[in-house]
Amino acid sequence: MNRLAGKVAIVTGGAQGQGAGISRAFVEEGAKVVIADVAVEPGELLAKELCRISGGDDAVFRHHDVSDEASWTSLVAETAELFGPVSVLANNAGILRFGEIATGSLDDVELMWRVNQMGVFLGMRAVVPTMRANGGGSIINASSVEGLAGMANCTGYAATKWAIRGMTKCAAMELGGQGIRVNSVHPGMIDTPMTRVHGGDVAMEFGASKVPMRRVGHPEDIAPVYVFLASDESGYMNGAELAVDGGVTATHAFGG
Repeated sequence: MNRLAGKVAIVTGGAQGQGAGISRAFVEEGAKVVIADVAVEPGELLAKELCRISGGDDAVFRHHDVSDEASWTSLVAETAELFGPVSVLANNAGILRFGEIATGSLDDVELMWRVNQMGVFLGMRAVVPTMRANGGGSIINASSVEGLAGMANCTGYAATKWAIRGMTKCAAMELGGQGIRVNSVHPGMIDTPMTRVHGGDVAMEFGASKVPMRRVGHPEDIAPVYVFLASDESGYMNGAELAVDGGVTATHAFGG
């Protein structure tokens, strides 16, 4: 407990799935958390639940579109007013669309680019001034195992996740000397609403059959990694990429 005492965190996509697990773990470890998401009802309910559990006003929900630069400006400013300067950014928001190269929807590819890739870029840019002015911070970018290897019917999604991996390393080089650490997390198949919409239990069972540990992951498998990267325990980690995938990337690729 209290590994994140004194930290002020923004968690994008923080209302559901993996993001909700991160938000919950951050509050449990003593951070003040702004749950930023376009999903209003689950976000508000989660914030109320976390405040009830913590016995204080340690979490709030704010509607936020990660692809909107003005929304980022307002979010960072309001977070500072509520809790103090942002010291942790969990760039977790993302969407998944499958599609073949020859027939896939360009609209889907562009939407993934705007949310997954541009959202991470805008988030990093928005928090750098306040982190720089206050002695540093930790930025944690959600990539994927598809940012480490390829998978059929996943070109558009993988493109954004490889981009996040690359942006993370560039930002780590640029910002490390200013006390701002930037690392990426690469989850495998995680049981969340985002993945369940593509096949439900059947998809989960198929995914588990491809994982060396013979199970898919859950948000509770991912959240502790974010806590570690947000905490001072990872103070000498910068530009790292952490695969949390049950062993999938220990071999050549996930699926074919």
